[in-house]
Amino acid sequence: MFEATVRELIAGRLPGYRVEQVDVLGAGLDNTAYVVNREVVVRFAKDVESAAVEREARLLEVVGGISPLAVPKPLFTETSLGCLAYRMVPGTPLIEFPGTDGVHVARQLGAFLAALHTAPGEMFEQLITPDVAPLAEWLEEAAEGFDGVRRHVPAGFHPMIARFLSEEPPAEPESLVFSHNDLGIEHVMVDASGTATGVIDWTDAALVDRAYDFGLLYRDLGPDALTAALAAYPLTDDQDVAERARFYARCSLFEDLAFGLETSRDRYLTKSLRALDWLFPV
Repeated sequence: MFEATVRELIAGRLPGYRVEQVDVLGAGLDNTAYVVNREVVVRFAKDVESAAVEREARLLEVVGGISPLAVPKPLFTETSLGCLAYRMVPGTPLIEFPGTDGVHVARQLGAFLAALHTAPGEMFEQLITPDVAPLAEWLEEAAEGFDGVRRHVPAGFHPMIARFLSEEPPAEPESLVFSHNDLGIEHVMVDASGTATGVIDWTDAALVDRAYDFGLLYRDLGPDALTAALAAYPLTDDQDVAERARFYARCSLFEDLAFGLETSRDRYLTKSLRALDWLFPV
């Protein structure tokens, strides 16, 4: 069904473009994506009513002008289908290369986040909204998330997790910045040398705590990567960024682990279980 829809959309929106092959690219929590001729992505929102593909397309145009890494280049939208089509970003998702030097990539991503976080707010008027919740709520949701995956987490880590969940959260951030807001390694593209080439999936981009995306890098790539990313980010006097990044990393782990279990995606399971070693050291 969707292959026929993709072909029909391409024929109507990109006249003269010959469709030779349509493949399923992947599915996440929010979207299902197809790739045409290995160069054009046609993505459909799972919840069409809440999809904001026109806004995201405009946002990508803005971000493309400030990001030091490639971002998807919009080609067309179809709001009735929650559809956004764009040129593929070169590279392969970093999650598919677990042996890649995370420190090298993290340096690039620290500079990438610096470019986003210093962008003037007026560039994003009517394109983004704040996405922030009290850190105490993060801790409550993490406790619920852990309950859901407890039996899949080796018992040796349980005491450290329980200690974390019983502690007071860090101080709240003093300001918000524009950021990707979902900078896990599944959204970071790399080339054969392990160098970052681009960042995909900007559905969740918002005004957020500057520490959040650093937290996802710490969760997925480890403590040395967090240090490298922050070293490439000389932009803040906020001395608690690293502390909050570690907090977000621990809180977000259980949702990622649950996603891997629910979708039988081994790479998510592998990275989540591996991260226990540095997030909750025994």
